[in-house]
Amino acid sequence: MTTPDFDLILVGGGLANGLIALRLKQARPALRLLMLERDARPGGNHTWSFHDGDLDDAQHAWLAPLIGCRWPSHRVIFPQRTRQLRGGYASIFSADFARALEDALGNDLWADTRVESVQPTRVTLSDGRTLQAGAVIDGRGVDPNPHVALGYQAFLGQEVRLARPHGLTQPILMDASVAQSDGYRFVYVLPFSADTLLIEDTHYVDGPQADEATLRAHVEAYARASGWQIQEVLREERGVLPITLAGDIDAFWRGADGQPRSGLRAGLFHPTTGYSLPHAARLAEQIARLDDLSAPALFTAIRDTAEREWRRQGYFRLLNRMLFLAGRADQRWRVMQRFYGLPEPLIERFYAGRLTAADKLRIVVGKPPVPIGEAARAVQLTHPRHIASHQRSHQLRSRP
Repeated sequence: MTTPDFDLILVGGGLANGLIALRLKQARPALRLLMLERDARPGGNHTWSFHDGDLDDAQHAWLAPLIGCRWPSHRVIFPQRTRQLRGGYASIFSADFARALEDALGNDLWADTRVESVQPTRVTLSDGRTLQAGAVIDGRGVDPNPHVALGYQAFLGQEVRLARPHGLTQPILMDASVAQSDGYRFVYVLPFSADTLLIEDTHYVDGPQADEATLRAHVEAYARASGWQIQEVLREERGVLPITLAGDIDAFWRGADGQPRSGLRAGLFHPTTGYSLPHAARLAEQIARLDDLSAPALFTAIRDTAEREWRRQGYFRLLNRMLFLAGRADQRWRVMQRFYGLPEPLIERFYAGRLTAADKLRIVVGKPPVPIGEAARAVQLTHPRHIASHQRSHQLRSRP
């Protein structure tokens, strides 16, 4: 029998595979590990953030060296509600993440490497070389799947240096006082220093397309309306995150054909917010604890984890269908404004994905922020094909 070239190959150097690599290097340094990244550096161009309550103490400890900024509180703004929340918030910068991976992996990180095909124990590169491994984990982001219905969170952010200090002492996680149009829109603001900010224009929309020129103009307009003069754009990040509406998780994993996956490709993210760092940290810890890192064992472990998460997240998908499929698109902000009037511990549990039965009831009691009939129909839509049809008709009906 031919000896594999590596024990484990990680295809893609994003957040999930990166945390797997860092955790394995800590826990099992003798493992023959290889990461393949198509770009010049791993990590892409991102800011990954999380709430303090999303992680346990042990996870905070091993992720601490990666943290670029931390704040003790944060704020949200809506047309009829402004609120400060006590929960801490933190961000990891992709440049710091890339340096950590480069230091940990050394020559076991192959950047500028294009992959032609991926199989559970084999990777074929675009130059024709074939690499064998005990297992291959595919972490190359979302893979569109007919068995899952999605909405999307499209965003474009600019890290800017201002001509004068901005005066912010805490992040603004949602400023939905801005003009609304084809979906729930808010601006996300992170203050990194006295005169630098990340300003990100974000839209919850039905399709994965994003008009980058419009989002860029929105960032500039928001800065101007806030009285901030942009002196320099330091960098720009953009992306489209999946928001899960419904699906058939068994069919999703049957279609994987035994291929271990990670991160967004495995469906491991918060179904409503799109936050993925807590899931990625937990998966990294789980893999580092496994005695058997063969492809079948990894596939089973990751699939079982993803299926458990899917079952736990049913309530979130129901809420997402109300957000995306009920009411006028330019009125969807009312759903989130109402949510942010709830008790702060409930909001913390929502972001952490740990809602209690009482929390779920509390979220839906009272006057709904969308038409009752449309909300009822949205709740009942659970087949991806029916949701796609509803999205098309809903877009037409929601136009002013």
